[in-house]
Amino acid sequence: MPTVSVGRDLLFEALGRSYTQEEFESLCFDFGIELDDVTTEKAIIRKEKHLEEETSEDEEVIYKIEVSANRYDLLCIEGLAQALRIFIGVDKIPTYKVVDMPKDSVLKMHVKPETSCVRPFIVCAVLRGVTFNEARYNSFIDLQDRLHQNICRKRTLVAIGTHDLDTLKGPFTYEALPPSDINFVPLKQVKSFRADELMEFYKGDLKLKKFLHIIENSPVYPVIYDSNRTVLSLPPIINGAHSAIRLETRNVLIECTATDLTKAKIVLNTMVTMFSVYCERKFEVEPVEVIYPDNKIHIYPDLSFSKFDVPLSYITNSIGAKLEPSEVIHLLNRMQLHGRLSESSDGVHHIHLSVPPTRSDILHACDVMEDVAIAYGYNKIPKTKPETFTQGRQQPLNQITDLIRLEVAMAGFSEVLTWILCSYKENFSMLNRKDDSKTAVIIGNPRSSDFEVARTSMMPGLLKTVGHNKDHPRPIKIFEVGDVVLLNGESDVGAVNRRHLAALYCNANSGFEVIHGLVDRIMDIVGVPIVAAGDETGYYIRPSSEPEFFPGRQASIIFKGKQIGAFGIVHPEVLTKFDIPDPCSFVEISLEPFSWT
Repeated sequence: MPTVSVGRDLLFEALGRSYTQEEFESLCFDFGIELDDVTTEKAIIRKEKHLEEETSEDEEVIYKIEVSANRYDLLCIEGLAQALRIFIGVDKIPTYKVVDMPKDSVLKMHVKPETSCVRPFIVCAVLRGVTFNEARYNSFIDLQDRLHQNICRKRTLVAIGTHDLDTLKGPFTYEALPPSDINFVPLKQVKSFRADELMEFYKGDLKLKKFLHIIENSPVYPVIYDSNRTVLSLPPIINGAHSAIRLETRNVLIECTATDLTKAKIVLNTMVTMFSVYCERKFEVEPVEVIYPDNKIHIYPDLSFSKFDVPLSYITNSIGAKLEPSEVIHLLNRMQLHGRLSESSDGVHHIHLSVPPTRSDILHACDVMEDVAIAYGYNKIPKTKPETFTQGRQQPLNQITDLIRLEVAMAGFSEVLTWILCSYKENFSMLNRKDDSKTAVIIGNPRSSDFEVARTSMMPGLLKTVGHNKDHPRPIKIFEVGDVVLLNGESDVGAVNRRHLAALYCNANSGFEVIHGLVDRIMDIVGVPIVAAGDETGYYIRPSSEPEFFPGRQASIIFKGKQIGAFGIVHPEVLTKFDIPDPCSFVEISLEPFSWT
């Protein structure tokens, strides 16, 4: 959950009245946010430097307010104050407007085809007649930083550039050029750098070096020029010094380059709606035409209202409170949502909802219901029991899991817990297996080589555990109950989890009979009898030829005509790959068939 630091006095001034700390905490609670801490700027500095000076009375009080991660409009004092003023009924919901301009007067941004290789999207807008002071300017910069850390995912998805439009001349071009072809003076510098030199220069910058990897290895870098070939920015790294925003800036060009167009639109809308309040014509934003290589023209920003149609019964039944339609409309208005009641031909009441561009978090009827519940007050929702009250019970699969876990532990095995992700080699070649490309879920962008694939067997985790505990007294008897992940085209996500039990015995001898005895014990406790081969009323074992086991010392477990597991002596080649000097026996059984017996 992001925390927004705002000056208490500035916030109270924006709210139009002062609050005691208790009153403000109560307001935050009612609105669904939280006053996390009360401090001062100097206290923060003293804490960072481990100093213990006492606080003086003239220090500005800072409120640290925790807000929802998807409420981007609350990441600055402007949005926070506006939302609270609407919530308490002081202000009405503002109407944001894109200025209707002659086509020839609209600024244009031409996108070159090479940008598709590195950062394909750009959206833009202009704030005209902005009046900055020091507090507004700092808030403007801070909102960019918070968006970069939040929805922009540290600039990988979206990078924001803001420019003094009066220092530039349109039309603009968004290009992608080799680093050696880009020269400009970056923000807060006086020397001109080539783009490749700039990347080396910023490797020593604590703030900017963490963004270099985004484009560093690309053969071309994204860059934005005006008609005089003045560089506006080298996204997502740095803006140019020529168009830097100052307190005196009156007209601001905002551009967002992105790999995710949807998020770029949200970021642009957040910036312009929050700070259009300081424009000469309040809540009005000037558009920019973005012209792509295929000559398609897109006009940004899009400040239109999203439309939702939500059954009134869904809202009231989900909350569990009897609310009149007019009250629901009022509660929605308090949360910046325009609501209108209508009745369908079948007599069902619906709420027709208009969602402003500031509320990008409203994606589904459940989000609307949540806002009504917040405005109504969670503490006011009556505690009720369903009319047909039934006793809750444990899921059958979890029930059998707990039973098996207890019985295997009582058989002398110690439980371990290993990662559900493992390396590609551990899941295949180290077990003498081949990847058939139909079973394992491969991670597209793994954090490290240890987490490349979702395990299809629990064997790698247990063998790694033994390999890292070679000095442990023998015998080693360990087990794990957990999930494996298998590809499945019928699943809506393309894969399914399956609950397995695995156990391993390691000693000076293989202990095959110990593992075989454990199999018999497990079947006994789940009430499955051993039967003759071919009989589907119980289970039986038959020889198998799995590559991870020693030939002739392994068997498949057959239950109701289907293989549910296998056990045997682990192949010496597998033990060598996991650096295990002693023989081991292993069993793995699927528990899901027993949860329905």
